[in-house]
Amino acid sequence: MSLLGIRTVSRRLTVSCHPGSYWRTALSLRGLHNNSLDREAKYAEKLRLRAEQTGLSVEELKVKAKESLVEQKLRERQELLASRPPPKLTSNQQTPGTLVEPKPEARKDSTPVKPLSDILNLPRILKTTPEQLSALWTAYHASRSDGTGRGYLCAAIPFSLYKKMTTVAMKYPSFIIPLPRPDIESPADESKMSYEFFFMQWNFHHSPPSPIRADDPFQTPTPDTPSNPPISTILFTPLQEYKHRASFATPYLVLTHYTDLVNTHGVVLLRGEITPSTAGGEARYMLGQEDAQLLAVGIQKFYLWGEKDAGPDGERLLRSFHDNPEEFNWEELLKLYSQAP
Repeated sequence: MSLLGIRTVSRRLTVSCHPGSYWRTALSLRGLHNNSLDREAKYAEKLRLRAEQTGLSVEELKVKAKESLVEQKLRERQELLASRPPPKLTSNQQTPGTLVEPKPEARKDSTPVKPLSDILNLPRILKTTPEQLSALWTAYHASRSDGTGRGYLCAAIPFSLYKKMTTVAMKYPSFIIPLPRPDIESPADESKMSYEFFFMQWNFHHSPPSPIRADDPFQTPTPDTPSNPPISTILFTPLQEYKHRASFATPYLVLTHYTDLVNTHGVVLLRGEITPSTAGGEARYMLGQEDAQLLAVGIQKFYLWGEKDAGPDGERLLRSFHDNPEEFNWEELLKLYSQAP
């Protein structure tokens, strides 16, 4: 179990014609060929002019056009996935009065984060203790994916630890985390172990208001009521994909830190979502459950300064990655990451 208590909650176009019509067909195809050549010539001229304007080569423009088309299709797919509500809980899985099904509605802000109120009945949740809240949060995510919990991570993080991480993250918001990839033929041979690097990026969003108790509809915050800290997200993307597509790269894992209940319970609710894959079947996620957990736990080595899971080497490497990138040594990173906690 990690310091944060992060849990996985699983278990040839062919033309045939009669001899008499051969010449008509040949002339027709020749006309199509000539029209195609005319269009290609016009298109090539437009490309040449565009290349002169942008300072790119024609080939580079073609590649860029293809990438834009792929990016558009990915965005459309992600919007479609985001519009689908999760499966409903069965009667033996649902805790009465505390969970609510997401309701599609127009957002009043520009944040991409799903509100916590779409998952929990916040006014009722105020009656729970931090321990009960943590248990409820885990049970809820265990009920996802037809009761297998696949595709999700969760944790209830003490605010003191979350504050330590975000204080560092605001100054050093990005880093790379390695994932071990054993040799297929000799998975137990650590000498043949290889690693895949994932680029991670912190993002900070709005500060959510504290929920109001259901039995006190006239409750209002006082001037002395502290505001909740900003909600944050961490995106994980394979480094090679990030190098190729930068901000358009598809995140394989998204960690969301909900801070709505910091003032009432002193905890931050972490929700990890693994991006679905178009492959379907058993490989319906772009990242395995264990790999997702390793990425989430790996954050502690570099952002929880002063804690047992984050020694001085983790701090030094994170600083070097940002302040002195020419001195950053990825071999030292692998050595640190391979050490037992």
